[in-house]
Amino acid sequence: MDQLRAMRTFVQIANDGSLTAAARSLNCSLPTVVRLLADLESHLGVRLLNRTTRRLSLTAEGQHYLEQASTILAAIDESEAFLRAGQIEPGGTLRVTAPVQFGQRYVAPAVTGFVRRYPAVKCQLELNDRNVDLLQEGLDVGVRIGPLPDSTLVARQVGHVRRMVVAAPAYLKHQGVPLDPWDLQQGKAVLAHRAMRSWRFQDKGKTFTVPVEGNLEFNQIAPAIEACVAGMGFGMFLSYQVGEELHSGSLVRVLADFELPVRPVNVIYPHAGLLPARTRLFVDWLCHALDGVTSMQG
Repeated sequence: MDQLRAMRTFVQIANDGSLTAAARSLNCSLPTVVRLLADLESHLGVRLLNRTTRRLSLTAEGQHYLEQASTILAAIDESEAFLRAGQIEPGGTLRVTAPVQFGQRYVAPAVTGFVRRYPAVKCQLELNDRNVDLLQEGLDVGVRIGPLPDSTLVARQVGHVRRMVVAAPAYLKHQGVPLDPWDLQQGKAVLAHRAMRSWRFQDKGKTFTVPVEGNLEFNQIAPAIEACVAGMGFGMFLSYQVGEELHSGSLVRVLADFELPVRPVNVIYPHAGLLPARTRLFVDWLCHALDGVTSMQG
């Protein structure tokens, strides 16, 4: 059996949705397509497609094999294209995801620089604060902040961040510098969202929460930071979110001795051994761009 041909045939069948359409796309006879699919299923020892008189559908094994086979074939096609063209410039579409503010501040400039360097690549950056499933949503590379669950994804840590309390110098002069997290209850808190009405700290390895109150609440980080800079109260943010303000002195970090442990920042991607050239190059590019950036203030 020509396994590569059988693999291409199966992917074409799955993409076209029928044996007849796949035969037409591959410019071969219907009996040939049927035979190649049967040979592949026999070789693998599993059924890849459920076939009825009206429709085809992937089995669970077929869905898994389709993802793997598509990646393998894409890598082969790209390698052959490079050799035929006598160059090593990557091309194709690259889909990347990252948290909104982190993506705006750090990932977007890296994406722009990558496309400037490799103009044959089309890059789509999707900023979202939910943890998306890379494989399910067809994404190539993601940035995650925080511990990673057990996964088949590959992760490369590029730094860390921590959650910290900050305030404007003028507010601290008026309110006083808190020496203990409970001192925050004597002032006002600027809330970034409803889930942050109790702030978590640790002391001597023990974690505890402090309820906070204020008369400003936002559902986005940026305006909450602006309110803190304006002297409207204490705010709790991730270090990268207020890095520029800390550097300029418009915000000051307080209660550093009570902060929770750092949270890792990882670049994640699937199929380490079968990455297309564009993905492999972008992962290296992004890791280099983010290296050390996220270790600020911590």
